[in-house]
Amino acid sequence: MLRIDNLSKRYGDHLVFEGLTHTFAPGCVALCEESSTGKSSVLGIIAGVVAPDGGDVWIDGHSLVHAPLQAKARLAYVPDNCLAFPKQTGRGLLERIASEKNTSLDDAVLDLARRLGLEPHLDKRFEQMSTGTRRKVFLAAAALGDPAVVIADGPSNGLDAQACAVLAEQFEVWSRDRVVLFASHDPELVRACGAKTIEVAALR
Repeated sequence: MLRIDNLSKRYGDHLVFEGLTHTFAPGCVALCEESSTGKSSVLGIIAGVVAPDGGDVWIDGHSLVHAPLQAKARLAYVPDNCLAFPKQTGRGLLERIASEKNTSLDDAVLDLARRLGLEPHLDKRFEQMSTGTRRKVFLAAAALGDPAVVIADGPSNGLDAQACAVLAEQFEVWSRDRVVLFASHDPELVRACGAKTIEVAALR
């Protein structure tokens, strides 16, 4: 469902990684190592928001290089920075992503939003929300369109205990038939969703 093929990335003279080649089967996988190892760069490349210096990503059989629209249609991405659209309301973002994926805000998405405690905040602008509330909107958006791959960078950052429990449960459910790949320094989340841990350097 997810394959990275010979990925490389450098920033200036600093080589972050090269030759990353790995196939992910359905399941939950966590990148839990310390900072500055390239976790966010790997996730950003898979999500199509960071350009690699070499290699390709295959999402549900679609090449991100040669068929980016088809690949991204099968992907959900929860970024580390959830303030990319400060004037957008939470509901507006969900509706926009639903439109891009040719789907609607169905009961499953709205139920996830409710369980995350998001309902009172959906009509606020992102600039009016707390860090955790912004992240909850993107987590709810990840349920749109039945993606084959869910990518999340620091998904529990800023979340309260109840929302963390809902997140772990949702990751565990999603991982039964899709790839859930996330970076986190939250060992409780890793344990609760039954994630396998892996280091960026091991993706070869």
